[in-house]
Amino acid sequence: MTSNDTTTPPYATTVKPMAPPPENKDSIGPVVDVGLRFLLFATALVAIIVMVTSKQTKLVPFLGISIVAKFTQSPAFVYFVAALSVTCLYSVITGVVSLLVLMKPGGQFTTLQFHFVILDALLLGIVAAATGAAGGVGYIGYKGNSHSQWNKVCDNFGSFCTHFAASIFLSLISSILLLLLVWRSVYVLSKKISRP
Repeated sequence: MTSNDTTTPPYATTVKPMAPPPENKDSIGPVVDVGLRFLLFATALVAIIVMVTSKQTKLVPFLGISIVAKFTQSPAFVYFVAALSVTCLYSVITGVVSLLVLMKPGGQFTTLQFHFVILDALLLGIVAAATGAAGGVGYIGYKGNSHSQWNKVCDNFGSFCTHFAASIFLSLISSILLLLLVWRSVYVLSKKISRP
């Protein structure tokens, strides 16, 4: 009698198909980080250039003297330019670091996120404070303040006021970009912590 034994011999093994390597779900993340840092650099630099070039001279006809309006006459505007200068330098340094990690094969980008989230949040506070201070001075320049007898100056220095208004708008965009960088870093860190 022949046996129709269909059991597998003990020495035979079954070959399991290899699972594909896990995909890097955050492969676009470092590119987004570098892009946001480049935009941060561009908006901060243009805001600085617009503010520094906001000088305007007005001749007072009946006195025969000229009055100059420039950003160095207000401590809030000087602080504003200094904060944006630090932002430019910071965005260049962190952008280069992000780019180097991106170009490095097998580089762990998430290891930088902890440092970036602290520094980005610190810089966000500095830029937001500088934008608020410059915006307050700019508002008084546009509207004046009747309670403290401060006259508006934008009637006479329209070009100067247009320059600093554009610079404050660009600084608001820089603040939003820093906020996006903080949110992105926190998101990456929270995903890393929640992963088993």
